[in-house]
Amino acid sequence: MRALRILVIVAVILGGLFVVADRVAVGFAEDEVAQKLKSSEGLTATPDVSINGFPFLTQVAGGELDDVEVGISDYEATTGNSDDSIRIADLTAHMRGVKFSGDYSSATAASATGIATISYDELLKAAKSEPTRILPGVTAQVTGLSDGGNGKIKVNIKVSALGSSTTYPVLSTVTVDDDIVKVHADNLPNLVVQAAEGQVRSITDFQQKIDGLPGGIKLDKVEAAPDGVEISVRGSNVQLAG
Repeated sequence: MRALRILVIVAVILGGLFVVADRVAVGFAEDEVAQKLKSSEGLTATPDVSINGFPFLTQVAGGELDDVEVGISDYEATTGNSDDSIRIADLTAHMRGVKFSGDYSSATAASATGIATISYDELLKAAKSEPTRILPGVTAQVTGLSDGGNGKIKVNIKVSALGSSTTYPVLSTVTVDDDIVKVHADNLPNLVVQAAEGQVRSITDFQQKIDGLPGGIKLDKVEAAPDGVEISVRGSNVQLAG
């Protein structure tokens, strides 16, 4: 019995040391991946990286990590225009089936899913926020975007004529088409009776291209949320670092 107790104590001690070693190793690996991502993606701030699953060391020995979560704040995505970019307030992605290169200098995820949040103020840059003529002596402009409920965006359209103005709240549907976020008014305001539909829609409807996301992930779905639009992203063979 004494020998058995000693064996159990030794096993517990070794198990504890393994857990400590495993957590130290995963912390080091998370820091290394974060630094590589910051460098490869040209980020201004170090991203948050969490390597999920236990134990970490056995995953490394097998050459593949089950799930790596990456969080990036204030990411500047490209828009197809070299002079413009759009800021993604928060981007969180789960990378699954992450395999390393032989020298561990880079890693590739078999698949990735996540959420990117763009504030309404940022998306507003794609709309016509300057007065635009729609009728003789009549101009219209987008003055604000907000959550319209049920996945819709509320687009405020300010119409000015003869020294006075009226703001029309327009509920709009937001969709993703390839790498473009599109906002389309469900119903046009009453001023469409006086102006051609195309002229009004040139104000109410707008779009924003978003590409150059980390690792080559792509836009999938989008809907309005309280603080901005939430875009589901996905990808395969995603370059995690390198």
